[in-house]
Amino acid sequence: MVPNVFESHIIDINSQDRESILTHFRWVRGETERLVAPLSLEDQVVQSMADASPTKWHLAHVTWFFETLILTPYYKGYSTPNECFIYLYNSYYETIGERHPRPERGLLTRPSGDEVISYRKHVDSAVENFIANADERTWEIVGPLILLGLHHEQQHQELILMDILNAFSHNPIFPSYLDHITLSEKKAPRLDWFEFDGGIYEIGHKGEKFSFDNEGPPHKEYLEPYQIASRLVTNSEWKAFMSDGGYERAELWLSDGWSIVQNENWKTPLYWKQIDGVWMAMTLSGLQMVNDESPVCHVSFYEADAYARWSGKRLPTESEWEIAASGMEIKGNFQSKGLLQAEPADGVLSSFPEQLFGDVWEWTQSSYSPYPGYKPVSGAAGEYNGKFMSSQMVLRGGSCVTPVGHVRSTYRNFFYPHMRWQFSGLRLADNI
Repeated sequence: MVPNVFESHIIDINSQDRESILTHFRWVRGETERLVAPLSLEDQVVQSMADASPTKWHLAHVTWFFETLILTPYYKGYSTPNECFIYLYNSYYETIGERHPRPERGLLTRPSGDEVISYRKHVDSAVENFIANADERTWEIVGPLILLGLHHEQQHQELILMDILNAFSHNPIFPSYLDHITLSEKKAPRLDWFEFDGGIYEIGHKGEKFSFDNEGPPHKEYLEPYQIASRLVTNSEWKAFMSDGGYERAELWLSDGWSIVQNENWKTPLYWKQIDGVWMAMTLSGLQMVNDESPVCHVSFYEADAYARWSGKRLPTESEWEIAASGMEIKGNFQSKGLLQAEPADGVLSSFPEQLFGDVWEWTQSSYSPYPGYKPVSGAAGEYNGKFMSSQMVLRGGSCVTPVGHVRSTYRNFFYPHMRWQFSGLRLADNI
């Protein structure tokens, strides 16, 4: 079954509007449980690699966030149902204390799934009471934290799907999370280019609507004239890269990337395999034939960079990407569409770049670093983004498993350059 998601439910909420916060809290929390509903209890406890987490752990951790960062410090009289949860479900918050090792989350068969669901209900009830009864002075602090917690939970909704796909990919019967939905037979349009003038542009989030702290402060950057591709790179184009020895040609690769290609024996994007001469890929609908017209997905930064070099182009900077996306309506193939896989572009050249939002996260050539003037917020919430600003690369635009309403043109996703279990692809850029 495709989860029941309401396309019209977009996050555009004033953090001081209690009624809207309460409505959205119930919706996001319920959406997480709808996403988990197709999974068996056995599905929910498996951890397929150190970078992934069991579904049950995700369910508990997003609840821990509301309990630990909001209820415990601000709701007088609140008590946790289990003191062990503080340790078990802490992810990386040093200011909170010690935590269970990340690679061993799959060993947490206890607490049981029923205890985790009971924990969610306990915290949900407390948060709803707190929203209704907090005094105005406390609410000024807590309203923004609850909204942060809801966006945090939406990030974990995406991680739940990423992680279960990785787990299912190791199963020789190639199980499905949802029934297969046939993609449209659209043919990707020819690749075209959109040109942008050089000059000084303002980058970063501004205004009072929600954003993560790493999206600001707004600042000015000088860009040389550039052009950006009209659509994403397709599976057919990636096959041409493979056929031309793309994974065997050291001159195309950054040194670290080439080492990984050799050590890990990369020959294709993650989840691809050839069966009887036909390229297949593991998806959330099980093993499916690779659609040549769809955007390539599950490639690392190193692979994206190598493909760009092979094509004689480059990846866009995150500033170039943001300028191209500025002012565009944020619509596309998000989680709410129910496909949960990238689909071909519309097939007709548009007056603006297609697929900037949804389908696949787009690698940029920009390292994840602080904007000028950036300062993390105080307390545990300050560990959310700032301390990861090293050795990672920025992705933009959201994917087919990103919750609707969760992204903006300023949204900065980030992963290490070797990672590829996220729904990541690429768009080319070039100098003019």
